[in-house]
Amino acid sequence: MSAISLVYVAVALLLTVYALNSLIISILFISHRSESQPQAALTHFPRVTVQLPIFNEALVIDRLIHSVVHLDWPRDRLQIQVLDDSTDETTAIARACVDRYRAEGIDIQLVRRADRSGFKAGALKAGLKQATGELIAIFDADFVPEPDWLRKTVPHFDGQSRLGMLQTRWTHLNRDYSLLTRAQAIALDGHFAVEQTARHRSGLLMNFNGTAGIWRRSCIEDAGGWQTDTICEDLDLSYRAQLGGWSCLFLPDVTAPAEIPPQLAAFKRQQFRWATGSIQCFTKLAKSVVTSNLPLVVRWQGLVHLSAYLVHPLLLLSLLVTLPLMLVLDSALISLGFISLLSIGPPLMYALSQHYLCPRQWFRRYAYLPALMLLGTGIALNNTRGVVEALLGISNVFQRTPKFRIEGRGGHWLDSQYTLPFSGVIIGELALTAYAIVTVVTAWSRGHLHIVPFLMLYVGGFGYVAGQGLWEARYDLARWFPRLLSRVLPSRGLAVRRQPPTIGYQRPVSHITQR
Repeated sequence: MSAISLVYVAVALLLTVYALNSLIISILFISHRSESQPQAALTHFPRVTVQLPIFNEALVIDRLIHSVVHLDWPRDRLQIQVLDDSTDETTAIARACVDRYRAEGIDIQLVRRADRSGFKAGALKAGLKQATGELIAIFDADFVPEPDWLRKTVPHFDGQSRLGMLQTRWTHLNRDYSLLTRAQAIALDGHFAVEQTARHRSGLLMNFNGTAGIWRRSCIEDAGGWQTDTICEDLDLSYRAQLGGWSCLFLPDVTAPAEIPPQLAAFKRQQFRWATGSIQCFTKLAKSVVTSNLPLVVRWQGLVHLSAYLVHPLLLLSLLVTLPLMLVLDSALISLGFISLLSIGPPLMYALSQHYLCPRQWFRRYAYLPALMLLGTGIALNNTRGVVEALLGISNVFQRTPKFRIEGRGGHWLDSQYTLPFSGVIIGELALTAYAIVTVVTAWSRGHLHIVPFLMLYVGGFGYVAGQGLWEARYDLARWFPRLLSRVLPSRGLAVRRQPPTIGYQRPVSHITQR
């Protein structure tokens, strides 16, 4: 068997492992679905510090602070820290909010650092030095916790001295805003409603999701504190805590609403950070997981969980090797039927999540699964970059996901100062679309019809992501293209307007709506 055939087989088998794991998680969820967490009674009010790590969040910071100061908890037992690393007008808005609520008797502080070292982990670490609570709740800028959130969560720590972390389920302020947000909502629901529930109730390692959760301060300190050598400080700390003997709790019935990225470029940036950080944690913690005293199945599941973003480079590699395998060897490709059988795992997991969360109208939401399939395939190049950078140790920069204060089906983000510009990754996605089309034509012409459906997923996925990216960046491209032509065409004796045509759009330098 040739080297390229070996690569093809290895990639197919590894993809099978991750497809099988989704099926296992779905089965575990079904097995434990009827279980529920006993209702904890509130017997006393421990002191709680709520940390709000923010960086350039001018559009949502007032909403976040307003929701947190209205948490139903005794004022003398609640401390709020606005951990602000911002470099724009966010600081002025946050300071005005903090001053107003301090005047009303709220224990709230604006905590600023001299530099942004360590990014979010550095901010949380710095804030912990000034925190007075025995429990530390964390909310990112795009969240809007309900007033009774602390009353539903804090009681679970009473009498459970080794409970180190509690995570609640995310819900979505703008699920129905667009096809993109509907697809993301299905993916997030699958993770929270099914995967997190299955992991917790099956005794597997689970992760803190960075926000909408509570830590016991002594657990943070015992596990080594917030560390800055990865950009998934949440996954890192939660694994170190569990390996150190602390337990974690997931409450699927307690929710925290948040904004889903409405811009594809913002979603891709978020996924890039998660891919990079997850693989950083894998390389950092894999040895500790393997050598721990945990049951073998728990260790195995931990490794699969930490390395889950390897799926994206495997998907990309699978596409890239298929064409040369057909052209060079002209041999019958190994049937992917066994993968197709196991690939029922992810769709089943998403179907279970929608049926669990919305039993009467679950299929209406689930109908957007094809969009999620295209999106998940189309971001393979974007996430592969993140995985490669993590494995090579190239970068450890935390790039924030912009928030636009999009709620429901209304709102605009194209004219926001936080809108991300055109990315060169789109060129690579266009090239992969063309490559996938050539591969489909070749497979069809050579009689390898059994792999055509898989290859069409690549065509649709990369085509959708590239096309959506071009559409979102259309105003940037409309300005750049005439400038590019003005540099090239005059050298050939052609006259081109040096100023771009007026198209009725200009991104403002600053556009802030305070509500």
